[in-house]
Amino acid sequence: MKKRFNAIFRSYLGATFRPVKQGIRNTFLKLLYPGIGIKRWLVVSVIGVILTIFGASRLGEASFFTHKLTLTKVGDILTVALGIYFIFIGFKELLVFIIKLFLPSKEMRAGKGLLDILYEKQYLESGPKIVAIGGGTGLSTLLHGLKEYTSNITAIVTVADDGGSSGRIREQFGILPPGDIRNCLVALAEAEPLMRDLFQFRFDNSSELQGHSFGNLFITAMSKLTGDFEKAVKESSKVLAIRGQVLPSTLSKVVLVAQHEDGTCTEGEAKIPQKGSPIKNVYLRPSDALATPEAIRAISEAEVIVLGPGSLYTSILPNLLIREIAEAIGGSRAAKIYVCNIMTQYGETDGYSAYDHLNTVIAHSKRRIVDYVIVNTANIPEHLITKYKEEKASLIKNDADRIRKAGFKVMEEKIVEVGEVIRHDSHKLAQIIFSI
Repeated sequence: MKKRFNAIFRSYLGATFRPVKQGIRNTFLKLLYPGIGIKRWLVVSVIGVILTIFGASRLGEASFFTHKLTLTKVGDILTVALGIYFIFIGFKELLVFIIKLFLPSKEMRAGKGLLDILYEKQYLESGPKIVAIGGGTGLSTLLHGLKEYTSNITAIVTVADDGGSSGRIREQFGILPPGDIRNCLVALAEAEPLMRDLFQFRFDNSSELQGHSFGNLFITAMSKLTGDFEKAVKESSKVLAIRGQVLPSTLSKVVLVAQHEDGTCTEGEAKIPQKGSPIKNVYLRPSDALATPEAIRAISEAEVIVLGPGSLYTSILPNLLIREIAEAIGGSRAAKIYVCNIMTQYGETDGYSAYDHLNTVIAHSKRRIVDYVIVNTANIPEHLITKYKEEKASLIKNDADRIRKAGFKVMEEKIVEVGEVIRHDSHKLAQIIFSI
């Protein structure tokens, strides 16, 4: 009876583990297929081991008889040295082969050396945890610079946009506006340039898709496919292989409302600057919109929190008007930095100084929401000043002393990148942030 039980048990074990053993055997054999590029380095490594053992053993035998340096002993030393060299080369190439399996091929095609790639990844992954809050082109400009220093980036983006392609998508499909989120995804993207250009491609007036960007439509389609806007953003992040993560500040369909000094109100982010009347304050409807849980978690773990640059009332404040976000920033021990704009914006910040920008941020949130203020000191070419005057915009007054008297630290730096338009220099801005 015992023999029969043992026979049945062995038969069961054989039936159970035979497929496993067969799978392991097949996997190992696949590595030996022609063209894989691993057999040659295995052979080189084995030859190196044999030469090293052979040479070392002869040297050991010779040492018992003589300590003189004979021609035979020199040959044995060279044999050991050659064996060690073969072992080094073989194991090095095997290691490269294994690492290449896990590294994105785009980095290899970019001509980066293996050590450069490993150092870069290790350096970026050990970088500080940064949360950047805002929207529009200002936030995406900042992210371009930050991603060169760390991959631990969380961009928290406003979803109050209701103009252009985003506004049309919001109205037609009933989802959150994807435009600002798309810009941030592209800014953090590590995908091929063609893929980034594809997401930013905008259809012209010759089709029914006029004004829409492909990225907005992609996020919309992904949102409908997954049934979840937040998941759609995460899946789009994978497509672009971004450094860090991009999160909407809330999943509620909020509307931004501005109360003007003349007592009137303007509803809708895109319409507020068009009013042309000084803004007294802004608020969200509904006022009890909840923050994205992941956004709160990122703020609580952050070492640095950056507000701006970007449109004061329509890109930065909509995030801070979400009570949970303002409270989380106020209670954080991170270094909290406000990046002041370079130029005023018609219909929003006409005649504002740097202190006025800061004071508006605090008035709509909490005093503890900012520790440092970065202010531009670079001169702007006269032809650009004239161009901006035509758009009713002017250079923001640098009243850093007033900011310091209010109890805040000020970084006065030349952070302008001059082109057809005036933008913050993303790399200089990142360097200043990392110097704090």
